[in-house]
Amino acid sequence: MTSAPTVTLRNGAEMPRLGLGTWPMDDDAAEVTVAAAIGSGYRLVDTAENYGNERGVGRGLKASGVPREDLFVTTKFNKRWHGVDLVAEAFERSADRLGLDYIDLLLVHWPNPQQNQFVDAVRGLARLLEDGRLRAIGTSNFKPAHLERVIDETGVVPDVNQIQLSPTVTRESHRAFHGKHGIVTQSWSPIGGESNDVLREPVVRELAERHGRTPAQVVLRWHMDLGLTAVPKSSDPTRLKQNLDIFDFALSADEVAAISALDRGDAAGADSDAFGH
Repeated sequence: MTSAPTVTLRNGAEMPRLGLGTWPMDDDAAEVTVAAAIGSGYRLVDTAENYGNERGVGRGLKASGVPREDLFVTTKFNKRWHGVDLVAEAFERSADRLGLDYIDLLLVHWPNPQQNQFVDAVRGLARLLEDGRLRAIGTSNFKPAHLERVIDETGVVPDVNQIQLSPTVTRESHRAFHGKHGIVTQSWSPIGGESNDVLREPVVRELAERHGRTPAQVVLRWHMDLGLTAVPKSSDPTRLKQNLDIFDFALSADEVAAISALDRGDAAGADSDAFGH
């Protein structure tokens, strides 16, 4: 059974480099898919308060029969909890819905700069980390400018920043900033989202044929060869296994560059200065 290699985060936690994304599953779908994914070798499961499926994810974790300490669970909280003390309540609510005593990685889901409370949200995360209720802390959809402000004002550097990242939205400036500060980049919508345009790109299809892989496997391998981590979503049992089965081949530097050339710039992705919840 395949399982993903891990990366050591700043605060010492070992996080699998590839996991299961669960948006937009409901509780019932999440329960079935999470249990199936863990049975296929997944050890990282990603959810969020805003997905409305934490209870289902929790049931799936339990149904898998795999010991809690062997699993890595990520969730995220909304802007209503952006406050030093409020984050603790967000944690309690998510942990309760998930049926867990601790959460491996808790993320600020969006910076919501208009609200201007994201720095305090990270302060709240740092407090939970000190208390031992989290193994790692992070942000989601933060731009380098948001992260710079957090680091300058608090001294806290997140373990992970989870951002929309795919061959058409390669986020080079984000990745460079993360690398400079020792932040692990995690890609959401790594295969390019529901439209699957990336999978139809001639260069991706050609490389899939060359390597005897599916287009999705080639794109996920591209993330790995760039040193990223990723949380692709699938509820199809065959694709779940295929998505994880990418650790026995690699792309050449030229092949990675050819896929990266599909980049359409940051404007092709969600703008976290304009959107958030």
